[in-house]
Amino acid sequence: MPSPPLLIRLPNHLGDALMALPALTRIADGGWQPVLVGRAWAVPLLAAHRWPVHAAATGLPREIAQWRRLRAQVGVDRALLFTNSLRSALAARLSGLAATGYATEGRQALLDRALPLPARWRGDMHTVEYYDALAAAWLGEPQRQVPVVSLEIEARAQAAARELLARAGVAAPYVVLCPGATGRHRGRDKTWSGFDRLSAWLRARGERVVALPGPGERARFEQALPGATILPQADVATFGALLAASRLVVANDSGPSHLAAFVGAPLVTLFGVTSVAKTRPWSTRATVVGSQSGWPSFDEVVAAVAAALPAADLR
Repeated sequence: MPSPPLLIRLPNHLGDALMALPALTRIADGGWQPVLVGRAWAVPLLAAHRWPVHAAATGLPREIAQWRRLRAQVGVDRALLFTNSLRSALAARLSGLAATGYATEGRQALLDRALPLPARWRGDMHTVEYYDALAAAWLGEPQRQVPVVSLEIEARAQAAARELLARAGVAAPYVVLCPGATGRHRGRDKTWSGFDRLSAWLRARGERVVALPGPGERARFEQALPGATILPQADVATFGALLAASRLVVANDSGPSHLAAFVGAPLVTLFGVTSVAKTRPWSTRATVVGSQSGWPSFDEVVAAVAAALPAADLR
């Protein structure tokens, strides 16, 4: 008997969508067929998991129409919302879906089942655990020690990453630097300022340094990483394949950091304004440098990178 479908609204940010992966896997293992709605980049990102993924419509009327259409196609009237916004709950409600989600932003009246925030969320609860607790509530299971799971990358993306590198004349091994981070956190810049020096230090010791900018980031990457190979823009699945095959990834606390963690790449993540407890990489192969109180020094980052490179050689 096929698993019953469940409509699921993914988080809107790359890092959060990845941190929801253990919860999605848990739901699938619990006997449900996830039918996902998320940002357009989620379609190639999750293609190898063989869950149907639909690019979310923009604008409330289109969102409602999309939910109604999917409700009819899939034959289900229930949804699980990993988003925390009032708007996502409103769209589900107006489309006739009985939605379950956390009782955030005063949306209790719009949800069929409004769950209280986990008590630990006000403390040191990791975002992976936060999403997994939502899955546990849906399944009627207790909270657990959340395992490390891997993002699967389809063969197409792996081939595309190899082609990007070949066209740029890059052969393994290589180090990936990720100097970008979207937005600001409580008015503070989310990017470490020493990537130019780190790139020069790595190249001086013979490492091949590459980077793959996101939309609108190329000029910033060229300025932040002089002498590095800046690859053409690609989709996030190709980026994941590039990270997975790297010798080491160094990134701000950002979507690329979580992508590197979930594809199992050796990783050094730099913190300066965000919470290590809530958003540290969910990986056994990651090193965290810095804290919410301030960015690490250049010497601290170099020491962490130097220590991580020999470990990367043992893969």
